[in-house]
Amino acid sequence: MKYINPVIRGFYPDPSVCRADDGYFYLVCSSFQFFPGLPLFKSKDLVDWEQIGHCITRTSQLDLNGVDPSGGLFAPTIRYHKGRFYVVVTNTSGDGNFYVYTDDINGEWSEPVLVDRGGIDPSLLFDGDKVYFMSNGEDDSGENGVSLCEIDIETGKVLGPCKCISKGSGGRFLEAPHLYHIGEYYYLLAAEGGTEYGHTECMFRSREPFGPYEGCPHNPILTNRHLGGYMVQGAGHADIVQDGNGQWWMVNLAFRQINMWRQFHHLGREVFLEPVFFDENGWLKVGSDGTSRCGFELENGGCKSIPNMEYPAYKWSFSKKEACYIRRPDYSNYSFEGNVLKLKGTENRLNSRGNVTFAGVRQKEFDCTAEVEVNINSVSEGMRCGLTVYMDENDHYDVVVEKNGESCTVSGIINIGGVALATNKIETNELKLKIEGQAQYYKLYGFEKGQWVQLGGMESKYLSSEVCEGFTGIIIGVFCEDEKGGTAEFTVK
Repeated sequence: MKYINPVIRGFYPDPSVCRADDGYFYLVCSSFQFFPGLPLFKSKDLVDWEQIGHCITRTSQLDLNGVDPSGGLFAPTIRYHKGRFYVVVTNTSGDGNFYVYTDDINGEWSEPVLVDRGGIDPSLLFDGDKVYFMSNGEDDSGENGVSLCEIDIETGKVLGPCKCISKGSGGRFLEAPHLYHIGEYYYLLAAEGGTEYGHTECMFRSREPFGPYEGCPHNPILTNRHLGGYMVQGAGHADIVQDGNGQWWMVNLAFRQINMWRQFHHLGREVFLEPVFFDENGWLKVGSDGTSRCGFELENGGCKSIPNMEYPAYKWSFSKKEACYIRRPDYSNYSFEGNVLKLKGTENRLNSRGNVTFAGVRQKEFDCTAEVEVNINSVSEGMRCGLTVYMDENDHYDVVVEKNGESCTVSGIINIGGVALATNKIETNELKLKIEGQAQYYKLYGFEKGQWVQLGGMESKYLSSEVCEGFTGIIIGVFCEDEKGGTAEFTVK
């Protein structure tokens, strides 16, 4: 078996995975201020994934109105127990920790069940007739670390004291705990070092769920922090699962730098897959050398890594199943018919923390082309619409259409740190818009007299997490702003 990483490309961080009775694997990721929440994927082999929906689809489950960029939903965990799927997550901008559940993975999920425990990055362990809840935060006595308690899974009620079971191995930002009962041990996985260039994954074990826990002698079991000049960095925040053949696997986040020597990334944290093996002492060994690589090949009960590779270019296409919106969308403002998108504008702006009319999909490769055509008859006076590569309301690059008498003005706009910089503009009735992305640069185009005209461009690093901060990645989308409520019509090319 040979495969290439990342197995899910683009801004899909904090992966968690489970295997159900139907033999399929199911995976969820964080979504932060974007809605619907918690993208949900399905796979038969852990390599080829299909997005089948979201776990949070109704504002009754989650209201993101007015949340900060990189607020909202953090670090979900998905588990399967007796025919039911559970996803537990933290709403950092609202009620804290809650879970939703479903008996139909292709259907709707429940309303939230709140858990009266603090901390973030929650997880569940179904262990016999007990259900354990854990998060990173304070226990009942105020001790900080990975905290564990028993809950009633029907109500979310805490059934007993909450105890700190681990303070990690000494790295900063202990987070993302997952607990497993495998054989005679309870195994705890947790990330340390921050979800950046010092990110690691560590392992601990105990014969009892509340400890005491001992650390793996070769912690961290996963990290790329020592791989200078390597494209894949930030490996950690892992979850493990066993396949039908007895092989164990790890999913984790990592990110790809824009260049092997330039420490910037803007696609977001992505989903990587590593084979894992229990050694003779019952500890996990990850991949070929404890690092997250561009790919792996399994052979003779072990594996070897694929150190580097070239990733393909791709052309943006709009998928309603993968579509995301900013904060709290009003779905009456959207109409999708094939590759035609109709967006009704409001007073909300792309540069604000409001609920701007915006629909996009995550950018999945560095080299990409996004192209749309705007129906000129749908553009009205006072409307502002266009195509954008969007990190947050302060940081995005746009090709913008505005009505100007009998024709339209098409402009390139670079937004960095909340400052909008106009580049070139053209007057035209040919409303074709294009953004070309490369690893280190974006180019903005309009169309005039039968040919593409470059309206501007800017380095990708100004949309990177290192510059913009936060935990998200680039969304390629279309938007419409109009206080009079006009509707812009886009055709995705």
